[in-house]
Amino acid sequence: MKSDAPKKTGDVKLADFMCFAIYSANLAYGRAYRPILEELGVTYTQWIIIVALWEQDNQTVGGLGEKLFLESNTLTPILKKLEELGFLNRRRDPADERQVLVNLTDAGRALRNKGVQKNLVAASGLTPEEFQTVQKMVARLRDNLIEHAKDTSGA
Repeated sequence: MKSDAPKKTGDVKLADFMCFAIYSANLAYGRAYRPILEELGVTYTQWIIIVALWEQDNQTVGGLGEKLFLESNTLTPILKKLEELGFLNRRRDPADERQVLVNLTDAGRALRNKGVQKNLVAASGLTPEEFQTVQKMVARLRDNLIEHAKDTSGA
């Protein structure tokens, strides 16, 4: 595994940066998912919101944002669009009117049955075991970096 630290001055290559490998892999993932998502008429961010609601329906906007690493000002317009598309509903929590609850409609739940929840394990060129290992390592890397950012920001 290569690090972000160059071996010698002047020997820096873009391919040596882990951050670029992750960034460019994310872009490649987006391109690979595009035809699947176009079939549904949703963006990748809309898709992960739907998948998160499959996992746990009836979540607060705040809880959903935390799970997806999205700020409320980013998440709210996406939720509004998904509501316009008929995939989810938003409503005030009767127990705490400050909270907005989000739940899937029948159309949102039906996306799961269309078979479009295809993942891209085969397209990755990795075995299912390698794919799972890489996914866990990237998630661990993400969590460590989030923790590091908290520690260095004093939060």
